[in-house]
Amino acid sequence: METLDHFEDDYIPTQDEKTMALLSHILTLVAGFIAPLVIYLVKKDESAYVKKHAMESLNFQITVAIYLFASFILMLVVIGFFLMIAVGIAAFVLVILATIKANEGKFFKYPFTIRLIK
Repeated sequence: METLDHFEDDYIPTQDEKTMALLSHILTLVAGFIAPLVIYLVKKDESAYVKKHAMESLNFQITVAIYLFASFILMLVVIGFFLMIAVGIAAFVLVILATIKANEGKFFKYPFTIRLIK
């Protein structure tokens, strides 16, 4: 399996690639999983760097949706309210960190992510 962080040592992305990678993360704050999905589908054949960022962002957004759904179900026993707040804050912070890394030309691997798209 190909490593996700191989770009840090071998590859220097162009400014356009950095911008598209950055957008695949930051636009999730307003468009959810749609933004990284569109970027992935449009740029996957043009740039491996953008493809990896969009794929990681898309996997993270799908995982967050699953966690929020589980939190919603757990609202019946009250703990879901706290879990939903925690998931929301963690997702926001991690998206900002990933955006900063993408702008620096590095890769950010989201923790606790189910990688469905490879």
